[in-house]
Amino acid sequence: MAGLRLGPLLRYVDWESGSRATVWVEATRPCTAEVRCADGAAGASPTFAVQGHHYALVVVTGLSPGSTTPYEVLLDGRRVWPPEDSRFPPSTITTPAAPQADEAGPVRVAFGSCRWAAPPAHGHDTSPGSRLRSTGGDPIGPDALDTLAASLAADPGAVRPDVLLLLGDQVYADETSPATQRRLAARRDLSEAPGAEVADYEEYTLLYDESWRDPDVRWLLSTVPSCMIFDDHDVVDDWNTSAAWVRDMRRTPWWHERIVSGLMSYWVYQHLGNLSPEALEADPVYAAVRAVPDGTEILRGHAAAADADPARTRWSYRRVFGRVRLLMVDTRAARNLEEQQRSMLRDEEERWLREEMLSDPGAYDHLLIGTSLPWLLPPLIHEAETWNAALCRGGRGERWARIGEKVRRAGDLEHWAAFPESFRRLSELLGEAGRGPGAPATVCVLSGDVHHAYIAEPQWPGSVPDGAPTARVLQLTCSPVHNSVPGYIRTGFRFGWSRAGRWLGRALALHGRTGSPPLRWRKTGGPWFGNQLMTLTLHGRKAALTLVQARARPTGAQFETVLDRTLTSNE
Repeated sequence: MAGLRLGPLLRYVDWESGSRATVWVEATRPCTAEVRCADGAAGASPTFAVQGHHYALVVVTGLSPGSTTPYEVLLDGRRVWPPEDSRFPPSTITTPAAPQADEAGPVRVAFGSCRWAAPPAHGHDTSPGSRLRSTGGDPIGPDALDTLAASLAADPGAVRPDVLLLLGDQVYADETSPATQRRLAARRDLSEAPGAEVADYEEYTLLYDESWRDPDVRWLLSTVPSCMIFDDHDVVDDWNTSAAWVRDMRRTPWWHERIVSGLMSYWVYQHLGNLSPEALEADPVYAAVRAVPDGTEILRGHAAAADADPARTRWSYRRVFGRVRLLMVDTRAARNLEEQQRSMLRDEEERWLREEMLSDPGAYDHLLIGTSLPWLLPPLIHEAETWNAALCRGGRGERWARIGEKVRRAGDLEHWAAFPESFRRLSELLGEAGRGPGAPATVCVLSGDVHHAYIAEPQWPGSVPDGAPTARVLQLTCSPVHNSVPGYIRTGFRFGWSRAGRWLGRALALHGRTGSPPLRWRKTGGPWFGNQLMTLTLHGRKAALTLVQARARPTGAQFETVLDRTLTSNE
């Protein structure tokens, strides 16, 4: 008899027809997974197997546009979701109304990154008296996803996000909790590399078990659609930071299995659910894995090829929510790491991004670029990364290049600023997307990674040939969902925005001979520290932004609204 091991996760909801959705599940044995909705919509799919695990991505059809309908999951005809003793409301699928402009409602996009399901055995310490400390026993404070789930479950009439964007570090392969370490120790000797980090596909499944079995998060992901993209900790800290880093890692005996297993598990647990039914149907790897009794070797081959030749696989994708276009961009596996040609995105990936950003002008009111790594950083950190890139490129000689590589890895200097030409081209592309006939009202870069939240806004130089964008262009950064940041790093982020920090940044630019950035920017909100989520509410050409932080209270964790700001009006 098949049981439900993990899920269900509501992933894709079709905003064009309003009649389809996809639901991901993991079962305990081969079976047929079925989703039945109260309004008669349904879908079914046989499971596919990867390394002894059984998964299905069910395409649900026949949904009514503009409706919210409860659903249940059956395995071989037996209901397994919702559980009989569930304390949560029914899981539901909400579809958008008919796409006519005068009927379209607001689109609510919640986003964040960096979630420890449980603090690791050797986690970051917070400073004494830090506000992150909770009275509920969690040393890093309440989980923002747990808090969101609890608030929605407690109020059936509460406004829910239309989509939840998880912008990287959904699991931490290199920072495992004591509970996970006990499970790893039952499989192998942790005194041998990679020690208490995950080693293979089976151990990756333990991370997803720990993260997605959390009752609150499990219910939340069953009823709020989600889009996901990886960042470094989904594989290992500093993943693909440089060509030298890759060479060093490939010399270690455990790395090949880690990267192959990491990409395999990402494909199964995260990537498939990002895709539309049409993209799933056209995916040859998905077809091949489903066509055999066990797709392990097919998927291993795909993951190994993706690591060896990143041009063969695209993890980036596009989603459309009415008049809102989301482009989720892979800023880890898509890099060109050759030192003299370093770029955040390979040529073909950059062409894809350009075409998606500039196609069909006037077809959308808001353009969202999801990139785990921020485009605009505190000016000092930006200059430090640009300076470091110049050193590593050999601009000050071989000795400085060796020092630069050590500093790059120690300081995690690998954001857009660390790829200066990519930063320049992205800046120009964002400006181009935001001007001209049919320009959107906003162009927002949504990022995480840096364990705090802030808003930054570019100031376009007067020399721009076609003038400054008419769209409001913003860097919106929100992190972490559930993690911590040491006090000295918080101080560093604040200093990075200061006048003294800017002056120090200019000194680094002089030493590295990097010149001035192609544009300037200013902080218009933050920095804010804590476990938090941002939500964009987009309605017509109007945009509003909310930031909430999870706070421990005697009656349980609650959200505190830190920011509630109108970004644009409907004019």
